[in-house]
Amino acid sequence: MITRSPALLQRPDREAQPLAVQAPWQTQLARAIRDPHELCRRLGLDDAWLPGAERGHALFEVRVPEAYLARIRPGDSRDPLLLQVLPVNAEAEPIPGFSTDPLEEADHTPAPGLIQKYAGRVLLIASPACAVNCRYCFRRHFPYEQNAPSRAQWEKTLDYLRADDSIHEAILSGGDPLASSDRQLAWLVERLDTIPHLTRLRVHTRLPVVIPDRIDEALLGWLAATRLQKVVVLHINHANEIDAAVVTACRKLRDAGVTLLNQSVLLRDINDDIETLAALSERLFAAGILPYYLHVLDPVDGAARFDVDDDQARELVAGLRRVLPGFLMPRLVREIPGEASKTPL
Repeated sequence: MITRSPALLQRPDREAQPLAVQAPWQTQLARAIRDPHELCRRLGLDDAWLPGAERGHALFEVRVPEAYLARIRPGDSRDPLLLQVLPVNAEAEPIPGFSTDPLEEADHTPAPGLIQKYAGRVLLIASPACAVNCRYCFRRHFPYEQNAPSRAQWEKTLDYLRADDSIHEAILSGGDPLASSDRQLAWLVERLDTIPHLTRLRVHTRLPVVIPDRIDEALLGWLAATRLQKVVVLHINHANEIDAAVVTACRKLRDAGVTLLNQSVLLRDINDDIETLAALSERLFAAGILPYYLHVLDPVDGAARFDVDDDQARELVAGLRRVLPGFLMPRLVREIPGEASKTPL
């Protein structure tokens, strides 16, 4: 069984207090930390981290909102939330088997802003921006400049959906779709609503976690107005990411008729032990979120340091089954380009 000393974990049963942020979510997004020097200074990190932070930042910029920063322990270079957002020297090292497009999405983009890899559903790049730049992101090299449609281009992309009645689900992704304005999202969802063969709207987002104030009345308004079944898939990797403000945001989404799921990435030194994964599932369920997927790392350039090998991943999940009920078990999967669905491990 793979375990970790409790001394190396931030207490998973401790519900961190949310930062009292009065600014609107748009202001919080605009004021996110985007300078590696500021990130290190604010967290009291040793100057030895700066050269690596600068080098990694040059490849994929730092972006950390204040509300997320408040959950990171100052002075702790091993904090599991910090490790997700801090650039390091290793990101510049070429690693065999790691590439800029590990899921070969460039081969599955039939219209601007649209990716179709699986039958019955399409993914729409509703925003090229994210509120937080996770260092392991499989789209850290994605050509967003080629997939940021104007409204006129969106109409052509929507024509693609209208013409294919085998498509039943539209997935808003990015970037982070909720980084887009509510006016734009309402416009897009209203048009999806008019396509009779669509039955579900899925939103993949990290914004309710990193800026919980994003779940405001405007957002809840267009969500409540759609006839489509609504699913929001959050991305949370560690129990410490869920504070009281996140719980409140999730309650608002559930009250609007949204089904909440979570997908995590298995990350070395962040959540690669049984206690941490179990604490995450328990905290998710307490917040009204069901564990959905536990992804092994997509082999994207710059993220090799997070990789956990498949045998260890299977061992972790086997140990997790011994301590969790089945409904709290995420499915361990890998995404393999060209396969018809996620591949269970």
